Amino acid sequence: MAYWVPIESTIMYLTGIGDEAGASLDAQIRATQELGWRSIEMRGVLVGEGPTANLHDIPDAAFDVVVERLAQAGLGVCCFGSTIMNWAKTIETPFDVTLAEVHRAIPRMQRLGTKFVRVMSFKPADDADTLPPVVGERVREVTRMFLDAGLQPVHENCMNHGGMSWRHALELLEAAPGLRWVWDTGNPLFNPDRSKPKPWPRQDPWEFYSRVKPWIVHVHVKDVIWDPASNQETYTWPGEGQGQVRRILKDLLKDDYTGGVSIEPHMAAVFHDPTAKTATAEAQFTNYVEYGRRLGRLVEEVRAELTGARPAAPTS
Repeated sequence: MAYWVPIESTIMYLTGIGDEAGASLDAQIRATQELGWRSIEMRGVLVGEGPTANLHDIPDAAFDVVVERLAQAGLGVCCFGSTIMNWAKTIETPFDVTLAEVHRAIPRMQRLGTKFVRVMSFKPADDADTLPPVVGERVREVTRMFLDAGLQPVHENCMNHGGMSWRHALELLEAAPGLRWVWDTGNPLFNPDRSKPKPWPRQDPWEFYSRVKPWIVHVHVKDVIWDPASNQETYTWPGEGQGQVRRILKDLLKDDYTGGVSIEPHMAAVFHDPTAKTATAEAQFTNYVEYGRRLGRLVEEVRAELTGARPAAPTS
């Protein structure tokens, strides 16, 4: 039985991808408590002596510890940041790998009372600009499996087929009825718009966001400055990059968005890039907490810009 049952929000809430604060379960819980939040978006986690793995892949005994520790801390898991069909897999990856991940994730989500699971749509070939039929078929099957279990899959615009452009995103959403979207504010800055002629330009964050907005039920916040000269991105504090974070937050609040906004700083460590420079555990933790606090202040600033009184941003 789930110990934490999400209450339908009447207002936007703040949360964060826990492993950005640190790999260990202790660090993730401590950072969440320090920010005064009530939930974590869990991706990778280190329990005891390890190994570090995604929440749907850690051993059963380790998962039991996660359940117990979160219950003791009074925290819930708002979303599984799964590895299902992510950028580490292609359409050549046997579909049995995906199905096994789904089958592992479902009972664990149900036990934790978690509503959302982040999925993707496989890494495209470097020169790809179309959505292969097999991608739509597999995403449709995964979507059906989660929906049949009473759970909601949310697709992230990332280095995947659905993230190749807003046009590809809409095509994928049409191919997988019931699928919803998790909008990542930073990813468009370093992803090419493959719906346009070569050489592909970078994606326009506002254009992409506007096109998929009707399907957005969860948001990831990271902010980026893209340098075309060096072909490199630099991660910044929220609202200080080119990800249109302030504008998007204002648009969401204006339309009474009631979902989660989850921080993914990438400033101290990049989860999917083992070659990236990694800060000390203490620096990573400190950066995460500061990022959360800055996002909270930004939300309050945006609220103040809107016409009419708005309640304060919740801490859950």
